[in-house]
Amino acid sequence: MTDGFEFTRDGEVARLTFTRPEKMNAITYGMWSAIPDVVARVEADPAIKVLVLTGAGAHFSAGADISEFRDLRSTADAAETYDKAVDGAVAALTASRKPTVAMIQGNCIGGGCQISVACDFRFAAEGSRFGITPAKLGIVYHFDSTRQLVSLVGAANAKYFLLSGELVDARRAREIGLLNDVFPADELEASTAKFVETLASRSQASVRGMNRIIEKIVAGQQESDAEVDEIRLGALHGEDYAEGVAAFLARRPPKFTYR
Repeated sequence: MTDGFEFTRDGEVARLTFTRPEKMNAITYGMWSAIPDVVARVEADPAIKVLVLTGAGAHFSAGADISEFRDLRSTADAAETYDKAVDGAVAALTASRKPTVAMIQGNCIGGGCQISVACDFRFAAEGSRFGITPAKLGIVYHFDSTRQLVSLVGAANAKYFLLSGELVDARRAREIGLLNDVFPADELEASTAKFVETLASRSQASVRGMNRIIEKIVAGQQESDAEVDEIRLGALHGEDYAEGVAAFLARRPPKFTYR
């Protein structure tokens, strides 16, 4: 595992923790580059159903490690190489069929916020702060990440974030749709775990199929296609559908088996 990360698993749940608390979990080029491999590992393991991302210590992540920019983004060509690593990390999280959950405390700024937006769900502690700050660095934000942000908070709020670089608190982030929910700091872990347990208990054929369809809609697709038809038909012929109907009729909890 790349320095700056800790990958652990507990039963059906994997966790990727940013482990640079002395740098407010700033994300290095190596960390950006490693995220696709982490997601691929989760996707390939049939026993894992959910990936949780969080930060060690007081913060989720203060963003990209700006101290690297003098060496790694000092020219246009170098910046293009660096940005490909960022794009690859965002693309991997976005394309994950298995749900990804950002569990946020403290600062979630810049690249840290970018990663959280690429996740399927975002839960935060009261007192957390959010912002995306390319306008403070003379950078134009990535297209896919801008699209994701607009889909979450709308064009007006996306412009507020990107053009001003101002920070908002967790309450405001929840109001505009950036967060799914906000909890007292001492309840964040347990509340997130409860939701993750719910995700893991559902039909994974449904969860992963619908996650893929939503991804296509957010990317701009307007109508169904052959892949969507295949996903839906596969679910109808799958064991989870038969079990779900049988459990409903018998008034018992379903025991889904799809992996």
